[in-house]
This record gives sequence, C-alpha cells and structure tokens, in this order.
Amino acid sequence: MPPMDQIRNVSEQTEDVLEKMSRPLKPCIPWVARALLVSTFIEDSVRILAQWQNQLYFLQAYRGFPWGVSHVFLLLNVLTMSVCSALAISRRYTEAAVGGLFAVIVLQGFAYGLIFDLTFFLRNLSVVGGLLMLVAESLLARRRSVFAGLPSMSDEDRSKYVLLGGRILLVLLFTSFVFSGSLTAGRIVVIVVGGLSCMMVAVGFKAKWSAIVLVAILSVFNLMVNNWWTIDFNPTHRDFVKYDFFQTLSIVGGFLLLVNVGPGSFSVDEKKKNF
Repeated sequence: MPPMDQIRNVSEQTEDVLEKMSRPLKPCIPWVARALLVSTFIEDSVRILAQWQNQLYFLQAYRGFPWGVSHVFLLLNVLTMSVCSALAISRRYTEAAVGGLFAVIVLQGFAYGLIFDLTFFLRNLSVVGGLLMLVAESLLARRRSVFAGLPSMSDEDRSKYVLLGGRILLVLLFTSFVFSGSLTAGRIVVIVVGGLSCMMVAVGFKAKWSAIVLVAILSVFNLMVNNWWTIDFNPTHRDFVKYDFFQTLSIVGGFLLLVNVGPGSFSVDEKKKNF
C-alpha cells in the first residue's frame, strides 16, 4: 500500500475512534460553547459595575465624555451586554443578540481609543468570528426545523457565507499571538502547529479536528499566560490580563461552535463529499 494511503487510513481510523469517544459530550458542546463565547461580555458588564467611578473618570478625564453622557454610555453597555448574552446562551433572537454585541465591540473600540490598536483589532475580529458562528448555528437550526419538502433556501445560502466569514475571522487571534512575545523553541512549535491548524480551519480541511487542536492550544496558553488571578501587585495590569483571558475564552467558544456545526458548504471537507 502506498505511504499516502497508509497515512489516510490511519487518519480515518483515528477520527473514528475520537468520534466515538466524544459522542457522549456532544449534547453539552453547544451550551458550553455559547457560554464561553459571551463570557467576555458578561465579565465586562461586571467589571463596569464594580469599577463604575473609575470608568466614569476615565471617559470624562481622558476621552472627553461630558457628564451624563458617560453615565448613559456605560449603562447602555451593561444592559446591552447582559441582555444579549442571556439571549445568545438561551438561543432566543440570536441574530438581534449578535447585532447588539457587535455594536458594543465597535462602540467600545472608539470610546476607549483602542480601535486602531493592532492586537485589540485582531482579537476583536476573532470574537466577531465567534459571533458569526453563533449566527450560523441559529440559521442551521432554523433550517432543520422547517418541514420536509419546504426547504428554507435563504437560510441555507446565508449560513454558507456566515460560516466562511466566521472561520476566517476566528483564526486572526493566532496572528496576534505570532507577532507578540519572544520566539522560544516551545513558542515556535506552537506557532507551527497552530498555524497549520488555522490554515486548515480557514480552508475547511479537517476543520473540526483542527478546531479541537486550536481549542487545546488556546486553553493551555490562556491558563499559562493570562493567569490574572496570580496578579496582586498591579490592579491595572490585572484588569488587562483578565480582559485578555476572557476574550480568549470567547474565541475558544467560537471554535467549539465550529466543532458543533461544521465548516459549511464552502470548505474542502464538504467538497470531498461530492466526489
């Protein structure tokens, strides 16, 4: 048997074993994924309320917000993030919830002066990618609920494009990881493995298993690097690290949604089924 055929057979056998092992966990994955995806918004709501006076002072003293406008801005952020996160987790009015959370990302970027920060920009694009996966999950669920013989072509067509956009945006977090920090042997290995997995997710080749690899890498990285609970000496630095921790959790949630719904029609995996 040619070497490539042997590799393909081993790969397929490994996938079958992993598929059987993961079957008991499948019902839990969507709920865990949605909760992780909105965790950064929930944490942000709690932080704004806990640091209300500090947030007001920053917006008024450093960003030029008038008194009163800063209060309304923060209150609207807290309400929008809380309500939309609850709707996203419960799978109710998903598209409206995603629209509200996306609006928060954009408005906060401008309000806090971070919209042109490269790391912030790439991380939030990845979070947007996760939100698109949430929309795709909603579209696919709605399509499956339609009676046989009455397919919803608009939802099917939209889900293909949304999944493609979500896959591409999700992997941008890894770009920010590549360009930050010093290059060590371990970091180079992670960059190579993670980079290959990102490319496979983007083109939709073995996308589910590549997403699982990225979930593992990001989870370990998050616990080792963004360990905000160990920082006591600098509250400001602790807040930034905590913010990065929950943003990474949200992106992990996006990859778990990809594992649940699949890469969609615009992918190598889907095209292979037609041959």
